[in-house]
Amino acid sequence: MAQQETHGFQTEVKQLLQLMIHSLYSNKEIFLRELVSNAADAADKLRYNALTNDALYEGDGELRVRVSANKEAGTVTIEDNGIGMTRDGVIEHLGTIAKSGTAEFFSNLSGDAAKDSQLIGQFGVGFYSAFIVAKKVAVETRAAGHAAEEGVKWESEGEGEFSVEDITKKGRGTKITLFLRDEEKEFADDWRLKSIITKYSDHISIPVEMWEEGKPESEGPDGEKIEATEGEWKGMNKATALWTRNKSDISDDEYNEFYKHVSHDYTDPLLWAHNRVEGKHEYTSLLYIPSKAPWDLWNRDAKQGLKLFVQRVFIMDDAESFMPSYLRFVKGLIDSNDLPLNVSREILQDNKVTQSMRSGITKRVLSMLEKLAKNDAEKYQKFYAEFGQVLKEGPAEDFANKERIAGLLRFSSTNEDSSAPTTSLEQYIERMKEGQEKIYYIVADSYEAAAHSPHLELLRKKGIEVILMHDRIDEWLVNHLNEFKEKKLHSVTQGDLELGDLEDKEEKEAAEKLAADSEALVKRVKNVLADKVSDVKVTTRLTDTPACVVTGEGEMSSQMIKLMEAAGQAVPEVKPLFEINPQHPLMERLDQEQDEEAFADWANLLLQQAQLSEKGSLADPSNFIKLMNQMLVASLK
Repeated sequence: MAQQETHGFQTEVKQLLQLMIHSLYSNKEIFLRELVSNAADAADKLRYNALTNDALYEGDGELRVRVSANKEAGTVTIEDNGIGMTRDGVIEHLGTIAKSGTAEFFSNLSGDAAKDSQLIGQFGVGFYSAFIVAKKVAVETRAAGHAAEEGVKWESEGEGEFSVEDITKKGRGTKITLFLRDEEKEFADDWRLKSIITKYSDHISIPVEMWEEGKPESEGPDGEKIEATEGEWKGMNKATALWTRNKSDISDDEYNEFYKHVSHDYTDPLLWAHNRVEGKHEYTSLLYIPSKAPWDLWNRDAKQGLKLFVQRVFIMDDAESFMPSYLRFVKGLIDSNDLPLNVSREILQDNKVTQSMRSGITKRVLSMLEKLAKNDAEKYQKFYAEFGQVLKEGPAEDFANKERIAGLLRFSSTNEDSSAPTTSLEQYIERMKEGQEKIYYIVADSYEAAAHSPHLELLRKKGIEVILMHDRIDEWLVNHLNEFKEKKLHSVTQGDLELGDLEDKEEKEAAEKLAADSEALVKRVKNVLADKVSDVKVTTRLTDTPACVVTGEGEMSSQMIKLMEAAGQAVPEVKPLFEINPQHPLMERLDQEQDEEAFADWANLLLQQAQLSEKGSLADPSNFIKLMNQMLVASLK
């Protein structure tokens, strides 16, 4: 007895369907691209599963996708003989999209109908694009290896409900019938469908077929009789894996369309590399650098990696073993001749062949980016704006390529002579002053906080360039990137400034004299702040600011402390080093203060002021305000 049930769509699906049904899209034809792409994926999955269970083919190993139209009925049908679905699978995959990032989908809508329609595939909701043109959609499916009586029919008008019933389906796979709305009947035309398939699906390795009517009996050029033929299914695409063809035979448009197929992105890629590697290990890779960052770039649970094929047989999506995490934005595929067809994720993790291929592919991507940076700085800057922060994970993750990755990083700096918005570490080294042995940098919460930090005062006065770091990941980065091109990276907020040969003899002598002359002041401040600071000393880094706080060499920086606190981790107590500038008017005023209570208030006020400048916040801001008000009132007397 057939079992029929009616279900309500998941809330997010209802929203999505309303968007598709009631919005006017200028690129409605994408529904066919998405449904054909899904059908081809189903065929790929069957081919993989059949490697260990040949019976799944059920005597029919010729995989295909068939598209047909019925003008009179106003329908379009897409049918495949791929893996198919069970009843539970139908309910799960066609009734919910909980895993597809629906909230992000809606947040990315721009109001531009053409662009918004292209987001459909990227967010894993390609099936629902059918409702752009259809008033009703019917799906008949049976999972490979299941009995004919275990077929399932799914049907919906996209208004909040769908029905599921048991049917008998002779062949495995899935048949989707779209009942077109009156205003969309143009798609029930063979020529229209053929043009769309040629445009979007030529690269798909599974044959995409359409029915071609037979020809009547006729005569040839020499009078010979040509017999009439019945209709037949005829391939509309090359049905050859694009990556197996010669690069010279593949147009840029074909590369672009294939990228959209493997990535579900709607924009053209920034660049790509298509390579065949021969020798000890043989494989083909087709790697793409996207133009835009995907919506889930920072989602650690999101699937990532390349599509894996073995001898042109699809094995898995998102094969993470071939691409390091810091290059997770790279899309594409790898086709290996050296891996077993029944390869598993467990084998991939420990396989020496995999490790060798991963190394080669990583170097290929880095070479692509190096070439782009060298030949088109403006285009590289666009790439870096999208993916630079992810690339900064590299030095910690990939020790073997640390120097190459560091060379690809870009930073703001205090250099004002360049029209470029950022600088590389190599460019910084080229501009280093004679006698400079270190790369000076500062990490802060924002560009403004870094650029206006009092720690830069002396360096600015001496014309020494400083790298300004203000991304959240920068503190993590410099903990793993200690040097570049044999030049040490040195934080201007930690330890001694150590200008070396950049400080002449007269300056050193003047600093030593100032420290000696200020011993009494330093001692008084140290006595007052003994429980709040690790030490007090005369600064060599300030010119216009009365005081600053510095982290001791080897101790946890204030930025790292903030990162750990934000992550809810326990942080050890780190008392800062308090550096004072005795030549500043406020410090001169403090030195003259005879009232010890007032002296203590001044010292605490200047310490909190320095901490506020360094960290952007205070543990007890009300105390700071109280002290400030007391000083203001006292100054009015």
